[in-house]
Amino acid sequence: MSNLLSAEQVRADFAKIFGVEADHTFFSPGRINLIGEHTDYNGGHVFPAAISLGTYGAARKRDDQLLRFFSGNFEEKGIIEMSLENLHFEPEHNWTNYPKGVLHFLQEAGHTIDRGMDVYVYGNIPNGSGLSSSASLELLTGVIAEKLFDLQLERLDLVKIGKLTENEFIGVNSGIMDQFAIGIGAGQRAIYLDTNTLEYDLVPLDLKDNVVVIMNTNKRRELADSKYNERRAECEKAVEELNRKLSIATLGELDEWAFDEYSYLIEDENRLKRSRHAVLENQRTLQARAALQAGNLDKFGRLMNASHVSLEHDYEVTGLELDTLVHTAWEQKGVLGARMTGAGFGGCAIALVRKDAVDTFKENVGRKYQEVVGYAPSFYIAEVAGGSRVLD
Repeated sequence: MSNLLSAEQVRADFAKIFGVEADHTFFSPGRINLIGEHTDYNGGHVFPAAISLGTYGAARKRDDQLLRFFSGNFEEKGIIEMSLENLHFEPEHNWTNYPKGVLHFLQEAGHTIDRGMDVYVYGNIPNGSGLSSSASLELLTGVIAEKLFDLQLERLDLVKIGKLTENEFIGVNSGIMDQFAIGIGAGQRAIYLDTNTLEYDLVPLDLKDNVVVIMNTNKRRELADSKYNERRAECEKAVEELNRKLSIATLGELDEWAFDEYSYLIEDENRLKRSRHAVLENQRTLQARAALQAGNLDKFGRLMNASHVSLEHDYEVTGLELDTLVHTAWEQKGVLGARMTGAGFGGCAIALVRKDAVDTFKENVGRKYQEVVGYAPSFYIAEVAGGSRVLD
């Protein structure tokens, strides 16, 4: 992928903004989800991977209680300042509410963060693309605090604090997949995660002569303002209805046959469709892992296609932009499968494409998208990368 930075560049940018040298530099990846969408908060399985696009950071501990943040992506906002003693959500603090939330919950968990910081961040994840720039920033903040204040943190605890920030500080009722993939990610591995138990397996990602192409709709996706929370509520209501005869905590506990047998209990057509997606998508994820381990990429690709169909028609989170990319991708030579990735409502889709077909693929899909939507998409090759870490 292009636009990768070096620790030296991040250090130089920090010094230019704050007039002093940084103590350390950091990187936190973005993520794609290969399959298993909207299953994480439904107690199912997900199959994400960390990628080499992400968020870079440089930071220095201060001698006072002042927190100063600057983003190379939002230079016009300048340095945003606040006190370490006043870590509350404030709309005017914009993007810094994510790091504020992480620091707040670290303190609440009993970790000592007793001095302020100067923090510079720059992300090359396209903003609002659905590649999880917010979780990337949350985990970046966590590894910064861990290093500067010598915190004794289990990585899973940091992952959970990132999720807590998203849910309780920002107000997005999301699951744990994004933070988990970004915190635990490993090079050339996909993460097969049971979101009920948090048991996981790092599965070798051998795509042979194929690559994952990320297709960005370039339509911004604002999760907190979307129908994301509505979808979650619909699934939770369906669980309530099913529990008139069953005893389940989440839809992820059901296979397709048990769901089929008891689906008559769900009284609303939309809730029936939403819960059918959650159950079947979980089963597709189980099959996808087996297909990948067996080296059956054709089957893996077909499962990706089926996932998108379900997200389009049962979960209804795609829309014109994502459907145009995916449906056009299906028609191209050398494509094994394609689907939206992330929460939907804009953002990105992914396609599994033969390496020698990528240039033609981008040209054809880009042309059709421009015709239908009126502006161009962007394309990136997804390189699978390690999790959030200290660079130097």
